[in-house]
Amino acid sequence: MLTTLLLQAQTGEGITSLIFPVLIAVVVYFFMIRPQQRRASEAKKFRESLVKGATVVTIGGLHGKVLEVHEESVIIEVDKGVRLKFDRTAISREVAAKTTPAAAVAPTPPANS
Repeated sequence: MLTTLLLQAQTGEGITSLIFPVLIAVVVYFFMIRPQQRRASEAKKFRESLVKGATVVTIGGLHGKVLEVHEESVIIEVDKGVRLKFDRTAISREVAAKTTPAAAVAPTPPANS
């Protein structure tokens, strides 16, 4: 086997037959593995930076406000008086603060000439 590869490498066939698998490995790394590692890193940073008062969504789809933050868990209020304890890894994302439509787009009065 090794002698066959060496013989092919001497004739130039081995190099071209090795380029395709190496190219496939590079493409898989840059399009699949690296983005997944980046997403995992961002999720870890987000979960570590959870603060009291943040409005979050769990991986199960529950929306709530963070009341307490512990080392391994968080306590979320999902309704008035209903508090649930979740593992930090169960927090999916933070919900942006809602703005009222009237305050977001205030009409401007027409200019008089």
